[in-house]
Amino acid sequence: MSEQQRDAIGRAWDGVVTTARRTAADGLVVGTSGNVSARVGGTVLVTPSGVPYDRLGPEDVVGVDLEGNRVLGELAPTSELPLHLAVYRNSDAAAVVHTHAVHATAVSTLVPEVPPVHYATAVLGGPVRVAAYARYGTEKLAENMLAALRNRTGCLLQNHGTITYGASLDEAYDRTAQLEWLCRLWLTASSVPGRSPSLLSPAQLRDVHEALKGYGQPG
Repeated sequence: MSEQQRDAIGRAWDGVVTTARRTAADGLVVGTSGNVSARVGGTVLVTPSGVPYDRLGPEDVVGVDLEGNRVLGELAPTSELPLHLAVYRNSDAAAVVHTHAVHATAVSTLVPEVPPVHYATAVLGGPVRVAAYARYGTEKLAENMLAALRNRTGCLLQNHGTITYGASLDEAYDRTAQLEWLCRLWLTASSVPGRSPSLLSPAQLRDVHEALKGYGQPG
């Protein structure tokens, strides 16, 4: 491995650890649940199984190839590795974030897709689907996830959590945070007795899509 490759992997691993700690600090995961990864060329750097994020350091780097073979480190990769690899094999993602965020997980038990209660829906590609339940760590769950991710950058995993991806760790994390906020918003609005939240129409969402093309992220 060249010095340049080592530097790129070192920077990416630092980003993976920082993002994983951020998910814990922001209450999107509990303990060692959830996981984060980043792709550097043909190597996927991913958080290890069962290690608290605050204990991870440079020496704990875990890297696998796109077939899941370990190429860096001694620790076992997360049990959710099939989810991450499926995203990388089927998209141009550079980073993936998986969480067990409370509001999003709650919504995953209630509806087949997140109702479009806010224009943030368009930031994720459209109404966010819920992938059918399958046991964690299985290829079946990865298959269900890919179906839910079609033309989207994030989805819910039924009775489980969330997964989002992006061109960077920051983008993948921001989409996770937006998804959790969107789910919290819908749960809050729909909890008012005798009232139902207004939802955006497909035409209104298409209008937001066009605005995103011209002006970028809303803010």
